[in-house]
Amino acid sequence: MFNDTTKPSYISHHLLVAMPGLLDPIFSKAVVYLAEHSGEGAMGIVINKPCELDLHALLTRLNLRSKESQSASEPVYYGGPIQQDRGFVLHEPASTWSSTLRINEALALTSSKDILEATAKGIGPKKILVSLGYSGWGPGQLDSELASNSWLTIPLKDNKLLFDTPADVRFNEAFKILGIDPDNLSNCIGHA
Repeated sequence: MFNDTTKPSYISHHLLVAMPGLLDPIFSKAVVYLAEHSGEGAMGIVINKPCELDLHALLTRLNLRSKESQSASEPVYYGGPIQQDRGFVLHEPASTWSSTLRINEALALTSSKDILEATAKGIGPKKILVSLGYSGWGPGQLDSELASNSWLTIPLKDNKLLFDTPADVRFNEAFKILGIDPDNLSNCIGHA
């Protein structure tokens, strides 16, 4: 009798990069920062698709007066199709706010308004990436998509791609981490 003792492999703090054959309009050419992945599902933020809104405009809509700062002109990202009316802030350092998921010693994801209030006052985290909505997968759903080669996974050694790389080049830069040119990949999804 076959007894599978293999434990599932979870990939929190990785990038998911859409393979060329992933034609879903939401995730085509997407780079998703995967904040959490477990047997209960997965949660991430698309980090390369800016909205038409910048951080200053978002803070204004929330009636938060912002000090003019470099971060005020930062784009707000389309984080994914779930809870698009809610903000999610990926930030460094990983200080604690009202609703924070601490990813590691340096990085956290916060969904409470207090982080935006602090940012508006100029006392928020040093580096932030703000998104509206998030990307989520139910139990086993992402594992199935990974098995069908819809996504390429890339471990993050540092957070430069998240905060220091312009959004319009994050897709290609993510592939460069692995030394791959995305133009050389097949549009077919599957196994050899």
